[in-house]
Amino acid sequence: MNNTYICVIIPAYNEEASIGKVIKAIPKIVSEIIVVSNNSSDNTEAVAKNAGATVLIEKNKGYGYACLKGIKYISEKEKKPDIVVFLDGDYSDYPEELTKIIAPITENNFDFVVGARVKQLREKGSMTFPQIFGNWLATTLMRVIYNSTFTDLGPFRAIKYDTLVALEMEDKTYGWTVEMQLKVLKKKIRYKEVPVKYRNRIGTSKVSGTVKGAIFAGYKILWWIFKYSIKK
Repeated sequence: MNNTYICVIIPAYNEEASIGKVIKAIPKIVSEIIVVSNNSSDNTEAVAKNAGATVLIEKNKGYGYACLKGIKYISEKEKKPDIVVFLDGDYSDYPEELTKIIAPITENNFDFVVGARVKQLREKGSMTFPQIFGNWLATTLMRVIYNSTFTDLGPFRAIKYDTLVALEMEDKTYGWTVEMQLKVLKKKIRYKEVPVKYRNRIGTSKVSGTVKGAIFAGYKILWWIFKYSIKK
């Protein structure tokens, strides 16, 4: 693990109250922390930079837009990472569990790992009903259609860089996580889930915290699933 080159990509929109805590809690084994400010109007960028992160700006709003910006930045570097970790900037995940997330890759040669926000490790109220229902529906459909063992669409995830490139990710908004998992299933890539802790985020969710966000996220998740089931 000491010789593994790891980059972390953190999409962030108005997370000035939490982003410093997230960066500070990331284990020192990470080579570079990349915070992609998704057109933030607060001090997210300054706080992240002061905490030691590389800060990029993506003016197009959307979770996928921010992730793609981070990937493009990495692709242009001379030295490419072995592993890319995606992590939210709201401090709902426990960044120190990154070592647990990457362990199946470094120790057992898995290609993709999702941190599963299991009920017994979730803080009360940390996931809204739309989130819980959406996860259940999406993972149930994936199990029925693709014989998947996924139980969550958790944002805390790790993937080999070469595998990430091969997925040719394209979703610009709320369908990012499910697109990645569907492509992993379609390409028969080795994957694993590991249980992780989850707490109430700092601030208000931009997706599950709004009716519009929850509806659009649900639509994008179902759109990706049925798009791929038709191609199956």
